[in-house]
Amino acid sequence: MGIISWIVLGLLAGAVAKVLLPGRDPGGFIGTTVIGIAGAFIGGWISARYLDRPIANDFYDGATWAAAIGGSLVLLVAYRILFGHSRR
Repeated sequence: MGIISWIVLGLLAGAVAKVLLPGRDPGGFIGTTVIGIAGAFIGGWISARYLDRPIANDFYDGATWAAAIGGSLVLLVAYRILFGHSRR
């Protein structure tokens, strides 16, 4: 997958992470979008590097999506812990 595919995947993964973790985020829509893109990259890197699951060239690979969404969830939780509370 190319860089544009990873950005699109990150946008979608960020949206899924936001649906799974509802609440107010300190960064709003833009912050959640950036977290989704970064989470997709980090999740894919961790999956390939440490879990011995190479990143597929197919955009519709379930493991790639799971890694991207998982990375987005982890970053979203960390962002909420560091920069604000989701329920005020």
